[in-house]
Order: sequence, then structure tokens, then C-alpha cells
Amino acid sequence: MSLDIGTGDGRLPYTLARQAPGRLYVGLDANAAGLRELSGRAFRAGLANVVYIRAAVEDLPLPLSGLADSVTIVLPWGSLLATVALPAVSLLRGIRALCQPGATFTIVLGIDPDRDRSEVRRLGLTPLVQRDPVRHLSAGYRAAGFALTAARQLRPQELALWPSTWARRLARRHSRFLCQLEATATADR
Repeated sequence: MSLDIGTGDGRLPYTLARQAPGRLYVGLDANAAGLRELSGRAFRAGLANVVYIRAAVEDLPLPLSGLADSVTIVLPWGSLLATVALPAVSLLRGIRALCQPGATFTIVLGIDPDRDRSEVRRLGLTPLVQRDPVRHLSAGYRAAGFALTAARQLRPQELALWPSTWARRLARRHSRFLCQLEATATADR
């Protein structure tokens, strides 16, 4: 099962479900209103392999525990951004609980140091934008049950390849700090 947390309008799981009908995709977002259009479209198209659930990172659905072999968080904001970028270890542990050992965890961050200045300050994200993300995040991810395996800056063209409405919009703005993090769920939680 692939899990997309903070799925927004749900385009990422919808697109991937159409490409791989034999795999289950679950999109989670705290805002149910954003999920309506694509969940309705998936239903009308007969896509039985995509499900949308209203859930925030602070209250993840326990019935999904241990099922995900792939988790994505693409361009998070607010508490979800704080969870992956500070990191908030207790909330990352909740994400880890949804994963099988060895599950991949991909996070795509896009922060504009000028436009997002107040949010960066409010969440305390300045070190992430100014320093090496792997060094800044490794201990927190390890404490939550993930091994942070890679971090690299993305070019706007690479961001646009993600099947996400926000990824395509933000890829047009070149002033963003774009970063993709890769982690693996460790065997011990």
C-alpha cells in the first residue's frame, strides 16, 4: 500500500492509482473539502484502488498500522511541515507506525525564504533552509524509527514531475528552496 499524507486535492494517489491498478493508494488530508473532486472522479471512473481518508498527522488512522510499504509527503504546510522539517519526533513515530519495516518514505519540501518568512519563523525552520538537511534531521528521524538515507536539492523541473497540483504550481517559482528527502523505516520501532 502507498500512503500519501497531506495529499491536498488527492491528485498524487489518483494519478498513481490510474497507472498501477493492482496497487492500493491511500490519500490522507486534514481537509476533507479538498478531497471531494478527485474522490468523486475516482468513484465515477471505477478506481477501486484509491481511497481518501480525512486525517491529520496528529491523529493518523490506527487501522492502517503496519500496512504501508511506501509513504510520501509532498509540499507539506503547517503542522505537517513542522513534523517532517523540525522534526517532531512523536508525530514522525505516528507515521512510522503506519509503515512496514523497510518502507520507503519520500518527503518533498518547497520553502520560499522570502514569501514564507513568517511561516518559517513561526515553525522554527530557519536551520533547515540554511544548513545541510541530512545533518539537521538525522537524529530526529532515527529516534522515530527511520533511517534518513538521502537529501538532495530539486530543480523546479524535477518538482513539476510530481503528479501533484501544488508541485506543478510551485515549480514555476524559482526562488523556492526545493529538497527531496529519502528515508527507510527501520526494523525496530
